[in-house]
Amino acid sequence: MAVSLKEKLNDDLKQAMKGGDTVRRSVIRQALASIQKAEGDRRATMAKAALAKQPRVTGAGEPELSGADIAAIAQQSSLADGDILGVIAKEARQREESILAFKQGNRPDLVAKEEAEMVILQEYLPKQASREEIIAEAKRIIEAAGAKGPSDKGKVMPKIIAALKGKADGREINEVVTELLKG
Repeated sequence: MAVSLKEKLNDDLKQAMKGGDTVRRSVIRQALASIQKAEGDRRATMAKAALAKQPRVTGAGEPELSGADIAAIAQQSSLADGDILGVIAKEARQREESILAFKQGNRPDLVAKEEAEMVILQEYLPKQASREEIIAEAKRIIEAAGAKGPSDKGKVMPKIIAALKGKADGREINEVVTELLKG
């Protein structure tokens, strides 16, 4: 059985703790906390939706979820590896933005710290697609969707983003699709 990304993060956290690697330990803890927050947000959204479906009984107070509903929500709110990759990619993007800000602020010490953290996060992300690979995938999806111009961008973007999730930055995908649909 394949090890899930979350299990790998937990195993790597244990190794970092045993090995005394404080930077790796800190980065993995932050990533796991972000994953846990995303799962909590998903759980809250699912619970609100389930409560909204409950019949309202006047004079009986607020509707409540059954134990079975709560268990189902807890199970369904766990993030799949693809969603976890999205959380880790977001953490990496935040490091990139911090690096740029610290370079502008002439803080080489903080640049080095953020770069070291980003290297660790990138170990968990799939190899990033080149611009040529993004263009090839975009052309394939545009052709399959029958998109002809900029007005068809809404048909194409969700499919391309899903196909390249974790492998390419959304801004770059957007640029490529915009270029291809203009010409």
